[in-house]
Amino acid sequence: MRTATLSPFETNLALAWLWVVLGFATGLVLGLNFHREDWLGGYGSFPRRLCRLGHISFFGLGVVNLMFYVTTVMLGTKGTSLDLASRGFIIGAIAMPLCCFATAFFPKLRPLFLIPVLSLTAGAVATFWEIIKI
Repeated sequence: MRTATLSPFETNLALAWLWVVLGFATGLVLGLNFHREDWLGGYGSFPRRLCRLGHISFFGLGVVNLMFYVTTVMLGTKGTSLDLASRGFIIGAIAMPLCCFATAFFPKLRPLFLIPVLSLTAGAVATFWEIIKI
Protein backbone atom coordinates (compact mmCIF):
# COMPACT_ATOMS: atom_id res chain seq x y z
CA MET A 1 0.00 0.00 0.00
CA ARG A 2 1.26 3.48 -0.89
CA THR A 3 1.82 6.07 1.76
CA ALA A 4 0.52 9.61 1.37
CA THR A 5 4.00 11.09 1.57
CA LEU A 6 6.12 11.24 -1.58
CA SER A 7 9.85 10.67 -1.51
CA PRO A 8 11.97 13.55 -2.84
CA PHE A 9 12.37 11.79 -6.19
CA GLU A 10 8.67 10.88 -6.41
CA THR A 11 7.99 14.58 -5.95
CA ASN A 12 9.93 15.19 -9.17
CA LEU A 13 7.75 12.59 -10.90
CA ALA A 14 4.51 14.14 -9.61
CA LEU A 15 5.73 17.60 -10.59
CA ALA A 16 6.59 16.31 -14.07
CA TRP A 17 3.03 15.17 -14.69
CA LEU A 18 1.51 18.26 -13.08
CA TRP A 19 3.66 20.41 -15.39
CA VAL A 20 2.37 18.49 -18.42
CA VAL A 21 -1.19 19.23 -17.27
CA LEU A 22 -0.31 22.92 -16.75
CA GLY A 23 1.35 22.97 -20.18
CA PHE A 24 -1.92 21.83 -21.74
CA ALA A 25 -3.93 24.30 -19.63
CA THR A 26 -1.77 27.31 -20.51
CA GLY A 27 -1.82 26.17 -24.14
CA LEU A 28 -5.60 26.26 -24.00
CA VAL A 29 -5.60 29.81 -22.65
CA LEU A 30 -3.03 31.00 -25.19
CA GLY A 31 -4.75 29.06 -27.97
CA LEU A 32 -8.08 30.76 -27.35
CA ASN A 33 -6.49 34.05 -28.38
CA PHE A 34 -3.77 33.14 -30.87
CA HIS A 35 -5.93 34.11 -33.85
CA ARG A 36 -6.06 37.75 -32.68
CA GLU A 37 -3.08 39.44 -34.31
CA ASP A 38 -3.00 42.26 -31.77
CA TRP A 39 -3.31 40.01 -28.69
CA LEU A 40 -0.63 40.85 -26.11
CA GLY A 41 0.85 43.37 -28.51
CA GLY A 42 1.11 41.14 -31.59
CA TYR A 43 2.88 37.90 -32.43
CA GLY A 44 6.42 39.22 -32.05
CA SER A 45 5.81 41.35 -28.97
CA PHE A 46 7.81 40.84 -25.79
CA PRO A 47 4.78 39.88 -23.64
CA ARG A 48 3.50 37.34 -26.15
CA ARG A 49 6.94 35.77 -26.61
CA LEU A 50 7.40 35.45 -22.84
CA CYS A 51 3.95 33.91 -22.41
CA ARG A 52 4.76 31.34 -25.10
CA LEU A 53 8.08 30.63 -23.37
CA GLY A 54 6.28 30.15 -20.05
CA HIS A 55 3.83 27.75 -21.68
CA ILE A 56 6.58 25.69 -23.29
CA SER A 57 8.65 25.71 -20.09
CA PHE A 58 5.93 23.66 -18.41
CA PHE A 59 6.44 20.87 -20.94
CA GLY A 60 10.23 21.14 -21.11
CA LEU A 61 10.79 21.21 -17.37
CA GLY A 62 8.21 18.50 -16.87
CA VAL A 63 10.30 16.30 -19.15
CA VAL A 64 13.50 17.29 -17.28
CA ASN A 65 11.92 16.25 -13.97
CA LEU A 66 10.69 13.00 -15.52
CA MET A 67 14.20 12.30 -16.87
CA PHE A 68 15.62 12.98 -13.42
CA TYR A 69 13.18 10.57 -11.78
CA VAL A 70 13.96 7.83 -14.32
CA THR A 71 17.68 8.45 -13.79
CA THR A 72 17.35 7.98 -10.02
CA VAL A 73 15.41 4.75 -10.55
CA MET A 74 18.04 3.45 -12.97
CA LEU A 75 20.95 4.42 -10.72
CA GLY A 76 19.28 3.00 -7.65
CA THR A 77 21.26 5.41 -5.52
CA LYS A 78 20.40 8.10 -3.08
CA GLY A 79 22.88 10.67 -2.01
CA THR A 80 23.48 14.26 -1.16
CA SER A 81 24.13 15.23 -4.76
CA LEU A 82 20.84 13.68 -5.93
CA ASP A 83 18.94 15.37 -3.10
CA LEU A 84 20.45 18.68 -4.25
CA ALA A 85 19.55 17.87 -7.85
CA SER A 86 15.96 17.04 -6.90
CA ARG A 87 15.53 20.37 -5.14
CA GLY A 88 17.24 22.25 -7.98
CA PHE A 89 14.95 20.75 -10.60
CA ILE A 90 11.84 21.44 -8.51
CA ILE A 91 12.80 25.05 -7.75
CA GLY A 92 13.77 25.67 -11.36
CA ALA A 93 10.58 24.13 -12.72
CA ILE A 94 8.44 26.29 -10.47
CA ALA A 95 10.45 29.48 -10.92
CA MET A 96 10.85 29.38 -14.73
CA PRO A 97 7.20 29.75 -15.80
CA LEU A 98 6.62 32.21 -12.95
CA CYS A 99 9.51 34.34 -14.19
CA CYS A 100 8.31 34.10 -17.79
CA PHE A 101 4.75 35.19 -17.05
CA ALA A 102 5.78 37.85 -14.49
CA THR A 103 8.43 39.32 -16.80
CA ALA A 104 5.96 39.38 -19.71
CA PHE A 105 3.96 42.01 -17.84
CA PHE A 106 6.67 43.49 -15.59
CA PRO A 107 9.89 43.56 -17.69
CA LYS A 108 11.98 44.93 -14.80
CA LEU A 109 11.67 41.49 -13.16
CA ARG A 110 13.94 39.98 -15.84
CA PRO A 111 16.90 39.54 -13.42
CA LEU A 112 14.79 36.99 -11.52
CA PHE A 113 15.57 34.51 -14.31
CA LEU A 114 18.81 33.93 -12.43
CA ILE A 115 16.83 31.82 -9.92
CA PRO A 116 15.53 29.14 -12.30
CA VAL A 117 18.69 29.12 -14.40
CA LEU A 118 21.01 28.58 -11.42
CA SER A 119 18.64 26.04 -9.83
CA LEU A 120 18.34 24.00 -13.01
CA THR A 121 22.07 24.19 -13.68
CA ALA A 122 22.83 23.01 -10.14
CA GLY A 123 20.40 20.12 -10.61
CA ALA A 124 21.98 19.10 -13.89
CA VAL A 125 25.54 19.33 -12.58
CA ALA A 126 24.68 17.34 -9.43
CA THR A 127 22.96 14.64 -11.50
CA PHE A 128 25.86 14.47 -13.94
CA TRP A 129 28.28 14.21 -11.01
CA GLU A 130 26.33 11.28 -9.56
CA ILE A 131 26.34 9.51 -12.94
CA ILE A 132 30.07 9.87 -13.62
CA LYS A 133 31.22 8.88 -10.14
CA ILE A 134 29.75 5.37 -10.47
